[in-house]
Amino acid sequence: MENDKQTAGEQPTPFTPGMTKGMVRQHAFELFRDKLANKEALTLDDWVMAEKDLVRLQQEGEEAS
Repeated sequence: MENDKQTAGEQPTPFTPGMTKGMVRQHAFELFRDKLANKEALTLDDWVMAEKDLVRLQQEGEEAS
């Protein structure tokens, strides 16, 4: 049986309020440049990691201000 978390597919809707697909997509493209350069699709885990990392970066930026 195939694991949904490991399958490639469309970008999911962000679960974090205030996050847009575009924001997460841009961050994911920066994080996974090497994977995308090899024409590999991002998995659900990749999208979730990109969103969590972006949220973390934004929170760190707010704390530094």
